[in-house]
Amino acid sequence: MTTEGFTTCLWFDGKAEEAAHFYLSVFKNSRLGRIVRYTEAGPGPAGSVLTVEFEANGQKFLALNGGPEFTFNEAISFQIPCGDQEEVDFYWSRLTEGDGEEGPCGWLKDKFGLSWQVVPTRLTELVSDPDQGKAARAMQAMLTMSKLDIAALEKAAADG
Repeated sequence: MTTEGFTTCLWFDGKAEEAAHFYLSVFKNSRLGRIVRYTEAGPGPAGSVLTVEFEANGQKFLALNGGPEFTFNEAISFQIPCGDQEEVDFYWSRLTEGDGEEGPCGWLKDKFGLSWQVVPTRLTELVSDPDQGKAARAMQAMLTMSKLDIAALEKAAADG
């Protein structure tokens, strides 16, 4: 194995290039890599996109136009640790735009069906507080939210 780490392969049904460009627009420190197209040998139409290499915030991905056989589900998600509410709001807004879906407890699906967890780092601090009452109140508050609200989580933890 090379020392370059892992590359996550994401399977799309004809939208690999669109997805890559979308993720590049969302995440800083991103770049487009090689685009490989089908040849006359197929199995896709000659000239159409087979794969798109890209990096999003330093994470390597390969978007593959593999067809309709497989789709994303919540068993795999990408977690975005956010330092403040502004970051939570930004990623939540960008990743749910279009046909994205809001989910519970900071989870969402983007318009391609890929699951994300938009999580403020403050949540981890609150739910792991040595004061079990504070931790439980923060957890209980989180369970009632879709997009996570740091101020509301802190208030819930403090209200005892």
